[in-house]
Amino acid sequence: MINRPRSVEVTDGPERAPQRAFFRSMGLTDADIYKPWVGIASTWNQATPCNLTLDRQAKAAAEGVRKAGGTPREFVTIAVSDGIAMGHQGMKASLVSREVIADSIELMMHAHRYDALVGLAGCDKSLPGTLMAMIRLNLPSVFVYGGTILPGKFRGKDVTIVDVYEGVGSHAAGKMSDADLKELECAACPSAGSCGGQFTANTMACVAEAIGMALPGSGSPPAVETARDQFCVQAGGAVISLLEHNLRPREIVTREAIENGVAIAAATGGSTNIALHLPAIAHEAGIKLTLDDIERISNRTPTIADLKPGGRYVALDVYRVGGIPVILKVLLDNGLIHGDCLTVTGKTMRENLKDVKLPGDQDVVLPVDKALSRHGGLKILKGNLAPEGCVIKTTGVKKLKHRGPAKCFDCEEDAMKAVQELKIKPGDVVVVRYEGPKGGPGMREMLAVTAAIAGQGLGYDVCLITDGRFSGGTRGLCIGHVGPEAQVGGPIGLLRDGDMVRVDAELGTIDAELSEEEWTARRASWKPRNNGYDRGALAKYAKLVGPACHGAVTH
Repeated sequence: MINRPRSVEVTDGPERAPQRAFFRSMGLTDADIYKPWVGIASTWNQATPCNLTLDRQAKAAAEGVRKAGGTPREFVTIAVSDGIAMGHQGMKASLVSREVIADSIELMMHAHRYDALVGLAGCDKSLPGTLMAMIRLNLPSVFVYGGTILPGKFRGKDVTIVDVYEGVGSHAAGKMSDADLKELECAACPSAGSCGGQFTANTMACVAEAIGMALPGSGSPPAVETARDQFCVQAGGAVISLLEHNLRPREIVTREAIENGVAIAAATGGSTNIALHLPAIAHEAGIKLTLDDIERISNRTPTIADLKPGGRYVALDVYRVGGIPVILKVLLDNGLIHGDCLTVTGKTMRENLKDVKLPGDQDVVLPVDKALSRHGGLKILKGNLAPEGCVIKTTGVKKLKHRGPAKCFDCEEDAMKAVQELKIKPGDVVVVRYEGPKGGPGMREMLAVTAAIAGQGLGYDVCLITDGRFSGGTRGLCIGHVGPEAQVGGPIGLLRDGDMVRVDAELGTIDAELSEEEWTARRASWKPRNNGYDRGALAKYAKLVGPACHGAVTH
C-alpha cells in the first residue's frame, strides 16, 4: 500500500462526501480517489518560449504517475519572462516572481492535501521558485526542467538571444545596419525552450541535478526533443517510489548537496544569479549558504565546460556529448563534488554516475587537466564599496582589474540612455544604483545595458557596478549584487560622478578612493529615496525582502 500522508484528509470518511462529490464531477472514480494524490505543478504559459512546452510535459508526468499507481492533479503557477521583461519597468517583477511561484505552489499543495509533487519549470525564476517550494513543503518531490531552446544560425554561427541584445549596442554604435539587426532578430530563437547558453535557466537545470532533485540527464534534452517526454513519465514514476519509501527533499538537499550545486555552476561558467538562488534554496532547507561559501567552492573548482556567454558552445552541445551527468562525472572523479548524497532516484550521486563516461572526441566538456581555468567562474568581491560583498562572473573575462572614474545613474533607464547616446567612454566605471531588492524594488537584471556596452566594443574597457543583478547572459567586467544596496544607505549610494573606483577581481576587492572623513560627511547628508511603489506586490516585496547576500528571501 502506497503512503497517503495527506490526501486521506480530503478523501476518507462520511464527512468527506462533499469533497468526493467534487472529485466525481471531474470524472474520478473510487479507484482514483483512494490512491495517492500527486500535484503536477508547471509554469506553463504563452508569455515566453521557455514555458511553452510545459503543458505537454506535465501531461507526460501525469501519465507516469497514473502508471505507477497514483492520481495526478495538474495545476499551473506564474512565470515571468526575463527576456521580455528586460530593459523596462517590467523587470522589477522578475525576482519577485520567484517568491510568488514558491508561495503559490505551497498554497495549492497545502489546500488540497496532495501527497507528493512533480514540478516542471522553464524560465529563470521558475526553476528556483519551484525547488524552494519543494524543500519548504518537504513532501516527496521530483523536479523537471522544461528544456533549452535550439540555437539560432546567423551567417554560419550558432547564436542566442544575447547576440540580439549585443546587436542593439552594435546598431547604436553604427556597427550593424537595420537589415542586419532584423536578420539576427529573426534567426536567434528558432524554437520553444529556455535561452540556449549557460545563462540562468540552464545553470539552474544543472544545479537541480547536482543537488539531487532531478533525474539524471533530465535537464539536458531540448524542449522540443521527444526524449524529454520520457523523462517526464519517469519523473511521475519516481515520485511514487519516493512516496513509497518516504524519501523527502530535506533528506536529499543537504549542505553537501548544496555544495554540489555551487560546484557545477562554477565549473560551467554559470550565472551569477546562483548567488541569489542557491542561498534561497538552502534557506528553505534550514542551511545557511554564504557568499564566502560560494567563493570557497568556486576557487577549488576548475572551469571544465566551454559554454556561452564566456565560451563557444550552447546547451544543445552539452546534450550531444552526454548531458549534465558527464559534467558531474568529471567533477566526481576528481573529488570536486560529494558522491554520497542521496538523489530522487533513491540512489547516491556516485551510484547514478557509475556508468557515465566523458567522451574523448569533443571539447565541450573537458577533463580537469585540460580545464579552461583552474578556478570556477564565480568570484566574490568585498571592500569599502561592498562591505556585504558583490559577485562577478569571471569566465571569459580578459581583464580582471580596472581603475576609473564613476559615472553614476540612479536607475537602469538613465544608464541605458547614456550608453545609447555613446556617452560611456573607455575607462569609465558605470554605477547603476537604487536597483537592489528593496530599492528597485525587485533587483532588475541589467542585460540590456551590459549587452549594449559589449556591442559597442567596450565590454572589457568599461566596468559596470550595480546593486541590481545581471542576466546569466552578461559578459565582461560586470559586478552585481553590491551590498548593502543604495536604498538602505549602502556606500554605492554615496558615490558621485568622478570618484575613482578600483576593482581587482583577482584579489577580490572593490573600493572607492575616498577618505573615511569623506564617507562620513556623505552619510550625514544621505536620505532614502521613494521607490515609487506604495501598494501591490512590489510594495509588499520591498517591505519584506532581505539583502542579496542572503538570497533576497522574504521574511
